[in-house]
Amino acid sequence: MNREYWRKGVEAFKEIHFKKHEKDFIEMVKKGQHPKALFIGCSDSRVVPSLITNTGPGELFVMRNVGNFVPPYKPDNDFHATAAAIEYAAFNLQVDEVIVCGHSDCGACKALYKDHSAYAEEVPHTIKWLELGMPAKMLAEQSVPDGDKAQLQEATEKFSVIFQLQNLLTYPNVRRRVMEGTLFLHGWYYRLDTGEIEYFDPENQEFLPLIGEAE
Repeated sequence: MNREYWRKGVEAFKEIHFKKHEKDFIEMVKKGQHPKALFIGCSDSRVVPSLITNTGPGELFVMRNVGNFVPPYKPDNDFHATAAAIEYAAFNLQVDEVIVCGHSDCGACKALYKDHSAYAEEVPHTIKWLELGMPAKMLAEQSVPDGDKAQLQEATEKFSVIFQLQNLLTYPNVRRRVMEGTLFLHGWYYRLDTGEIEYFDPENQEFLPLIGEAE
C-alpha cells in the first residue's frame, strides 16, 4: 500500500477542502443531511458527480454501481444496495430529484456484447448484473441495423439510461411521489471526451444538450 500517496491526498483535503467547508460540515452534523438530489452514476473512475454538477458537500446523495443500472423493485429477503439507496433517498431524505447519469465509453455497455462464459467462476455477480443492460442492447441492435460499433455503443448507453428511468418507477415511493409532482426524474448522458451533458426529453423521445436550455 502506497501510504504516502494517500497521506498527501488526505492532508490536502484536511488543510484545503475541509477548511473551506468546515462550517457546512459542522452545520450538517448538527442538523443532518438534506441533499437536493439522488445521483445514480456509474462506478467508472472517470465519472465524478461533484465535478460534473459543481456541487458541494450535502447537495448530492450519490449511488454508484457498474453501468449506473437500476434493478426493478423486488421486495424479498435479499441484499439490494441500489434499491436501499433509492428507498432511503426518496422516502427518508425526501430528495426533490433523481438523476440517472450514463456516459460514453461505458465498460458495462461494452461488456454486453462480449462472451463472459470463460470467467463465470471469477465474476458471477458481474455477469448476473449485466443482465440489467440487455433490454438496452436489444433495442440498440434494432435501432442501428448496419452494426456501426460507435453508433451501437452510444445507442446502448442512451437506451440504458431510459430503461433505468423506467425501472425507477417500479419503486412504490418513487412512483407515488412522481405522480404527486414532488419528485422529478432526469436521464443524463455524459460525454467523457468533451464534458458535455445531454438530457433525455421524454416529450420528444431524444437526448438534447443540457447547457443552453432555458432555466
